[in-house]
Amino acid sequence: MKIIMLGAPGAGKGTQAKQIAEQYSIPHISTGDIFRANIKNGTELGKKAKEYMDQGLLVPDELVVDLVVDRIEKDDCGKGFILDGFPRTIPQAEALDSALAAKDMKIDFALDIEVPDENIIDRMSGRRSCKECGAIFHVKYNPPKTEGICDLCSGELILRDDDKEETVKKRLNVYHEQTAPLISHYKEAGSLHVIDGTRHIDVVFDEIKSILEA
Repeated sequence: MKIIMLGAPGAGKGTQAKQIAEQYSIPHISTGDIFRANIKNGTELGKKAKEYMDQGLLVPDELVVDLVVDRIEKDDCGKGFILDGFPRTIPQAEALDSALAAKDMKIDFALDIEVPDENIIDRMSGRRSCKECGAIFHVKYNPPKTEGICDLCSGELILRDDDKEETVKKRLNVYHEQTAPLISHYKEAGSLHVIDGTRHIDVVFDEIKSILEA
C-alpha cells in the first residue's frame, strides 16, 4: 500500500504515520529524512540538493521527486510506504504521479487528517517544551505539576518560536494556499479519504486501519 499523509501542521498526521508504519511494517518517509540521508552519504542527488540548500534556495520539484522515487525503490518499500510532508503542491503531486506511473505504480491512499484551524492553534500555542530534555507538555491538556517546570528533569518549559500563535497562523495560511488544493487532486484520482482528526489518537487510528483494510 502506497500512502500519502495530508493535513495541516499540527493535525497529527506524523503521529498517525508512525503508527501505520509500525502496524503494517512499511517505512515512514519524510522528505527531510531523505535529504539528510543523501547529503550525509554524499550521493549525486544529495550533492545537487545541498547546492540549493547551501544558498538558502528551495530544492526544485524535479530534484525532490527524484530523491523520493530513489527512496521508494529501496528494498524496504516492497510492501509499500508512507509519504509524510510530500507532495506539498500540485506540481509536486503531478510530477510524483508521472514518476510512479512510469514504474507502473500509483498512490493507493491519500489520508487527509482534518482538524479545524482554531483547534490547531489551541493545540500548538498551548505546547511547552523543556529546554533540557525536550519533553512536551500542554498548558490545557497535559499541564506540568508545577507551572513552567518539567516533571521529568525540572528543566525550564518554554514556548518554542514555531509554536507561537502568529507563527502557527502563518503556517496554516501557507498550507491552505499551497497544500490544500492537493485534496481536490487526490479526490479526483479516487484515492482520498477524509478523517476527523479532532478525536482521540486511537480512534483516528482505528478509522485509518478500517480504510486500509477495507
